[in-house]
Amino acid sequence: MFLPNSRYAKVATVETTTSTGETVTALKLRRLTPVSGEPQQVQSGDRLDLFAHARTGDATQFWHVADANTALDGRTLVETPGDTLNVPRT
Repeated sequence: MFLPNSRYAKVATVETTTSTGETVTALKLRRLTPVSGEPQQVQSGDRLDLFAHARTGDATQFWHVADANTALDGRTLVETPGDTLNVPRT
């Protein structure tokens, strides 16, 4: 269902029924493990994949940065230059 390096790859699923009687498959709540990170100041044009690539050499690990900052939408983490975010250590 998800790529092996996706943040959702190992999350369990559950089947449930909607109010209209339709059966759907949903992901169970994914618990975030606290991680230590190094504060980085956001610059204009920054992206989470660039932070991940600089730290790990793998831009697809951007979701680790989002998780370290408890963001569902990682774009919000880099939209305001001057903000600080935590970039996890490898």
